[in-house]
Amino acid sequence: MADPIVEVRNLRKTYGPKVAVDDVSFAVQPGEIFGILGPNGAGKTTTVETLAGLRQADGGTVRVRGIDTQRDPAAVKDILGVQLQEATLHDKITVGEALDLFAGFYTDPVAPADLLELLDLTEHADKQFAKLSGGQKQRLSIALALVGNPEIAILDELTTGLDPQARRATWDLVERVRATGVTILLVTHFMEEAERLCDRLVIIDAGRVVAEGTPQGLIDGLDARRTVVVRFAPDDVARGRELLAGLADRDPEVATAEAQGDTEVAVTGTRRVLFAVVPALAGADLVPDDVRTLTRSLEDVFLAVTGRTYQPDAQTEVRDDAQLVTATTREGDRS
Repeated sequence: MADPIVEVRNLRKTYGPKVAVDDVSFAVQPGEIFGILGPNGAGKTTTVETLAGLRQADGGTVRVRGIDTQRDPAAVKDILGVQLQEATLHDKITVGEALDLFAGFYTDPVAPADLLELLDLTEHADKQFAKLSGGQKQRLSIALALVGNPEIAILDELTTGLDPQARRATWDLVERVRATGVTILLVTHFMEEAERLCDRLVIIDAGRVVAEGTPQGLIDGLDARRTVVVRFAPDDVARGRELLAGLADRDPEVATAEAQGDTEVAVTGTRRVLFAVVPALAGADLVPDDVRTLTRSLEDVFLAVTGRTYQPDAQTEVRDDAQLVTATTREGDRS
């Protein structure tokens, strides 16, 4: 395996008595899309801003291409491109003017015209920033992070505030950028985004890393239980519930059968639970309206490692030196 292009070891950052980042460690390989995933306020943005040399750490080390960004942040200016979650431009500056301005800050910038084409902004080059849509502003943010021809790009909460269609279009752009050879650190609170884009990731909660690995590897590491949800027609619900509850008592493949809403029953058991449910329905001549197997996800991983349901925009817990202190966050607040 190649040497990591980014290394974070035992990173700690406090704000007064509050510990925002507590002993965070991870390493990123060249060419990866590496995710930093967690609810708002978990410490994600503080981690990457410290990594970029924009904040001073209280402990630990952060290195980019072997350079200590805390000691010499200027040394990574041409290596690291950063798109921050709370960045904005003057209302009247055009897309082309912004790229030309930022290109002047670097010794070997990417040609602005090439970035306009890469990020589907060519036809908007003369449009003022205030007149751009949310998706266009995000694409411009990516372009500005890449204009210095960096080896690594930090993309912080890139798709917050976008509608589902614009979000998926932005995911395609991220993969297109990685295909040019740029290593990407993707900061996000969207589970689906992390599953779709990331080669590997860390999940951060209350300032600590609670899980690390590939999305599929983390999901596969969960217990082997599976859940099948059966929906019945209204006239069949009572008989269906009775049948499946009895199945849980007599079939070793079935652990529980619990009502969900007015017409559904969730049956949980081994990996072969579906093979127990379908023959039982057929034997009782019960034809369901729908049968579906629930897909495991990173939300299940979060529940397994923290003991609570993932709520990306809810209150989060920031560590005090002696206890956990609740801190209210909102979407878009800095972590």
